Amino acid sequence: MNLNKKVACPLDCYDTCQAELIEDNIKGSKENIVTNGKLCVNFANLLKEENIEVPSFEGKNISLEESLNILVDKLKSTTPAKTLYYKGSGNLGVMQNSTKSFFTSYGSTLTKGSLCDGAGAAGIEAGRKNVINPPLEKLLNADIIVVWGRNLTVTSSHLYNLIKDKTFVTIDPIKTEIAKKSKIHMQINPKTDHELALLFTRFAHMQDLEDREFIDEFGNGADWFFDISRNKPVVSYEATTGVSLSLVNDFFSLIENKNVAILVGVGIQKYFEGAQIMRCIDSFAAFMGYHKKEAGGVWYLSDSAFGYKKQFETKGTNKKVSIAKVDFGSYDLVFIQGANPAVSAPNTKKVIEGLEKSFVVYFETTKNETCEYADLIIPSTSFLSKKDVRLSYGHEFKAISNIVKPKNENSINEYDLSNYLLEQFGLEKLKDEDEILSYYESHKPQKEELETFEFIEELDIEPLYKEKTADNFYFITAKNKNSLNSQFASDDFVYLNSSSNFKDGDSVNISSKYGNANFIVKINDDIKSDCVFFFSGNKKVNYLTPNEEDESSNSTMYQEVLVEIELS
Repeated sequence: MNLNKKVACPLDCYDTCQAELIEDNIKGSKENIVTNGKLCVNFANLLKEENIEVPSFEGKNISLEESLNILVDKLKSTTPAKTLYYKGSGNLGVMQNSTKSFFTSYGSTLTKGSLCDGAGAAGIEAGRKNVINPPLEKLLNADIIVVWGRNLTVTSSHLYNLIKDKTFVTIDPIKTEIAKKSKIHMQINPKTDHELALLFTRFAHMQDLEDREFIDEFGNGADWFFDISRNKPVVSYEATTGVSLSLVNDFFSLIENKNVAILVGVGIQKYFEGAQIMRCIDSFAAFMGYHKKEAGGVWYLSDSAFGYKKQFETKGTNKKVSIAKVDFGSYDLVFIQGANPAVSAPNTKKVIEGLEKSFVVYFETTKNETCEYADLIIPSTSFLSKKDVRLSYGHEFKAISNIVKPKNENSINEYDLSNYLLEQFGLEKLKDEDEILSYYESHKPQKEELETFEFIEELDIEPLYKEKTADNFYFITAKNKNSLNSQFASDDFVYLNSSSNFKDGDSVNISSKYGNANFIVKINDDIKSDCVFFFSGNKKVNYLTPNEEDESSNSTMYQEVLVEIELS
């Protein structure tokens, strides 16, 4: 590989592709075990995107200098706490965090929590402190792969290619492509994953499969956790989870004396008690000793920056608001970086109403729906024209980006924008860019060893099935193979099972207690009969979701909702 022609994919994906420029074409790196010489659909789509060419103010094109002057003037005339810094996951390179340094020092209001994985991470941290995935080698050496609420072939196509010959078990309300390739598919009822984990724990105990050696050496509270699993009759789990006891028995016959890897997706934790749900799954894995086996373990979205020292100043006394509950209209200026809240944030109606009330600065490479509400648009430099390092939350390998294309002179990268603003406000500038990049490129975090595991000992989860009636449906979303959240292609249909009594092409109004929207129906019997399914990035889907936070991590809980459907 030409070391000066490396390109890291900046997208919000598990796989973190490493590519290189070869004769003016971006090709997948053969030296990277995950990318393995191939680019995924998302990276290919990114390369086709048209970037914003010039800044604009109130719909009129202006120069970059003018746009920066407007931003500075607006910031100087605004009370810092009345400005909001809102960063999304449009680019996950480490240098993207440089902009936050300025807004922290300036005194802006910041967000806390996550639109994606916060509750699940909180659940893992409660049991074993750090959200760190096992080494990829342990996944490659596993015998059985349990795909739990994760659309594996779509969200991790490179990773899937490395393990596609393994034996799979899928736990998901939707019959996904990985479910169709699996030896066992448990089509679970939504928000009952914790109950299934408890049922698994009962079966493991009944068949003497728990890892008593691990429990005695590392586990605290295992007996309390097991007692939770005995709080209801085994047969009642079958009724609430929708998973038959015979299928669970087949599962244990399959995994006995095998190395088991559990790949957990974000779907299981999109609820008010998402941390508890994740912790139950992790506790079951600990009951089986999976955290200390030579192969296998539990994978979730890991802390990609674990073991690295922060290179940008982010500490301050800034006010922070839950990203799930942001009221954009309560700020005089909103600075949006790499995000599309007009589609991706919960409770779209309230989001748009807020954006219309504030002065909105949009800083990104490409246009999206949020641009419609932006007063000032400043183009961010393309990832092909700036240096960066991408740390992965899917595995332990990093990807490096060099400048391989000339920069658009009407754009500015995050590091340069932050330094410019710091200088304008008389604040201390950032460390040298090459020094920061060199640190991330050369630093190798120490491997994290499990020292102790705290089993969940109390459970307080209110199931959705208690309030569900025959007239409403569970709400489910998942990634689309042709898009990444609201990027690239958009699929704005609602998918229903044929038993719903609706038919292809019907125009329906779907409502929740948070809002309503019209959709066109597509019938697909891969969808569980009592569910409505949408692809992430659907432009109207978040009219239905709550702008409320989960119980433990200030994060969103998109699926904590039941909906009703009627012809429109």
